[in-house]
Amino acid sequence: MTGNAAITEQPAKPGWFQRLREGLSRSSSKLATGIGDIFTKRKLDDAALQELEELLISADLGPATAARLTANLAKTRFNQEVSAEEIRGALAKDIAEILKPIAKPLAPNAQHKPHVILVVGVNGTGKTTTIGKLAARLREDGKRVMMAAGDTFRAAAIDQLKIWGERTGATVIAREPGSDPAGLAFDAVAKAKAEGYDVLLIDTAGRLHNKANLMAELQKVIRVLRKQDPAAPQDCLLVLDATTGQNAHAQVETFRQMTEVTGLVVTKLDGTARGGVLVALAERFKLPVHAIGVGESADDLRPFEAEAFARSLMGLGG
Repeated sequence: MTGNAAITEQPAKPGWFQRLREGLSRSSSKLATGIGDIFTKRKLDDAALQELEELLISADLGPATAARLTANLAKTRFNQEVSAEEIRGALAKDIAEILKPIAKPLAPNAQHKPHVILVVGVNGTGKTTTIGKLAARLREDGKRVMMAAGDTFRAAAIDQLKIWGERTGATVIAREPGSDPAGLAFDAVAKAKAEGYDVLLIDTAGRLHNKANLMAELQKVIRVLRKQDPAAPQDCLLVLDATTGQNAHAQVETFRQMTEVTGLVVTKLDGTARGGVLVALAERFKLPVHAIGVGESADDLRPFEAEAFARSLMGLGG
């Protein structure tokens, strides 16, 4: 190979809004097509409102949200000729209003060293990957980050976190598979405190088939964290997979029984037509949504922005 071999330029990666729109395209095309079918040269009458409400429910926005959105439309546009574009714009505006109060970036508190973030969720939601991506963002912000491989029952989860440690320059604390997760968490906080780390991210197991065992394990982890720091964990993030649709509601209920969930991260929005579930979760639980994921790379997990999400969900431009 000679020194003058052609260097192929990598195409520029699309901006975040474009990736978000592309990621939500399955959800938005279902809604846009459905709205287009309902509102072709038609007034916003009772029959149209009922069809729209059913469409929104079928797109996982949930009955309460669907009723609220259609009622808002009826207040201002009842019996008027409306276009599909106008309906999508009005819905995007109302959805953004529902989402704004819960769109809160994850902000570690500098008064806590380390700020402990316990990450929970069922296996398969992308929990371990989410921890790696959060570590990458925190490292970009100049934070010293430690990750604890607390899902000690899955060797793959431990290995995955070690790979993210190498990629991000974050320190990883791990033990042999089958080790006690609470003991690992205790040691991780002690080390992070002694060495002045800014943030400690702790992975946990997510085997819901034996809920009682999982609950006992998570509660034990929290008890030992509080021996080191009575205020820990400062955040308890629940990672949800958008492809599960309405099952996400049951997962929020279950994990809130086990721990004090302080916020949500919603992953895999690019793999589903059920992106509307995020709106239903916001309406029902009022929990902060800190970040959303629309792809595999670290850059595809970003802080949640209400307006960008609402417009993307309705297939509208920025």
